[in-house]
Amino acid sequence: MNRFLVIFLVFTATCFSSAASSKELIVEFKGSSSKSTGSFEVKAPWIVDWRVSGDYPGQMAVNVNLATAPLNEHVGKIVTTKYVDNGVKLFTEGGKFMFKVDSSLANWTLRVEQLTREEAATYKPKEKLQ
Repeated sequence: MNRFLVIFLVFTATCFSSAASSKELIVEFKGSSSKSTGSFEVKAPWIVDWRVSGDYPGQMAVNVNLATAPLNEHVGKIVTTKYVDNGVKLFTEGGKFMFKVDSSLANWTLRVEQLTREEAATYKPKEKLQ
């Protein structure tokens, strides 16, 4: 009897632990040149997890903006940097979007991930060092 109870509790705990982190990858874009990405559709809340790398810190440049698709209307800036860096930006409105990337001497990765409302509530923006 106790053996069945232990198996049930382990199974239940496993189910709940996998549901606790339901972040879902919607799309990932990678590149090393300037371009407009393909469009993607996402529901709120969601994040852009961005990464910039390169061999020439201070001489490289990356500027990423979010635009509506297909109308190409500016929504906001994701990142502007000349250095190796990474970060996450939270969005509270869904829709159909695309990224406009201007890049010179840099590699970039943009991951769009769907969040639960609980995950979004724990989001803390990255503080810039002065």
